Amino acid sequence: MRERFLPFAQPLIGDEEIALVTECLRSGWLTTGQKVRQFEQEFAPFAGAKHAVAVNSCTAALHLSLEAIGIGPGDEVIVPAMTFTATGAVVEHLGGVPVLADVDEAMLNLDPEDTARRVTPRTRALIPVHYGGQAADMDPLMELAKRHHLKVIEDAAHAIPTLYKGRTVGSIGDATCFSFYATKNLTTGEGGMLTTDDDAIAERARLMCLHGMSRDAWKRYTQKGSWMYEILAPGFKYNLTDIAAAIGLPQLKHCRSFHERRLQIARRYHEAFADLAGIVRPGVRDEREHAWHLYVIRVDSTALSIDRDEFIRQLSARNIGTSVHFIPLHLHPYWRDRYGLRPEDYPRATAAFHQILSLPIYARMTDEDVADVVAAVSEIARSHRR
Repeated sequence: MRERFLPFAQPLIGDEEIALVTECLRSGWLTTGQKVRQFEQEFAPFAGAKHAVAVNSCTAALHLSLEAIGIGPGDEVIVPAMTFTATGAVVEHLGGVPVLADVDEAMLNLDPEDTARRVTPRTRALIPVHYGGQAADMDPLMELAKRHHLKVIEDAAHAIPTLYKGRTVGSIGDATCFSFYATKNLTTGEGGMLTTDDDAIAERARLMCLHGMSRDAWKRYTQKGSWMYEILAPGFKYNLTDIAAAIGLPQLKHCRSFHERRLQIARRYHEAFADLAGIVRPGVRDEREHAWHLYVIRVDSTALSIDRDEFIRQLSARNIGTSVHFIPLHLHPYWRDRYGLRPEDYPRATAAFHQILSLPIYARMTDEDVADVVAAVSEIARSHRR
């Protein structure tokens, strides 16, 4: 057994990030500035998009995207039941109604057929979540959106770098929202990015991102800037800092190599658990197009004498950190009580929740770390086989 606890997730921060942050601190310019602009300019082509707007979280990017497409009181937006609360909350922040749809059984992404059943005359948009780093099945979702004149805002919090049938996530829907939280494949500590090919969405997001101030108001403390600005809309405080962008620039540079390491770990897990009774491996459309932000197994309690929760406890006792992604929205008191949701309304998300757990998978892991995870999972499963 491991002597030291293996965290569920850890960022890989190198000398380049430290040097750029130090440069930023010494410059005296800490908030939104040239490093943020550089980060946007480099991220847009990486995501295959015309525009990239840096913000302080994926939640902010989602909120700005929905505001930019005009979501307002009474408008319905379809979101998957299996997601983090932010995906639904941003709809409510604008007075809209999040309508939950079930997920597909294998990949836990928004199910196109169930989504289609939940479209009404009040539906204005869809928010597919690329669960774990694997793209949702975008072709039927985009066709559904086209048929009903809906906008598609992609929640790509897990999806750097994810492809869908060769296309980069970030270039498919009307807007795409990324997360750079501390556990993500590319991190700035806290942060996010909105990408889009739509000039109007980009212009509105830039305006609303910083208090609704007139263009380039962030320059007002530079020599070329002006103290004069105008408030054009009641905006938000969602801007990213130069300190965060200073971390993000090297992270973006190394994102492909980080992905290769995650892919190696995923392949090792996949091989190790192929014939392990009681452990169901994640469904995969294309292993190289998957970002492998998460490696989610299912604990089959019909084959084992313990359930998922006990499996997690036993992994923790062996110094292996885990997490669960996610507790579906309809099982949380707020969403359940506000909309009268029942577990049986979303049978696939409900069933998956009682089985899933996320194993450590990140570029900083050593081969020994991976071997320890494999050994712990295998030992627990074999010792509790029915």
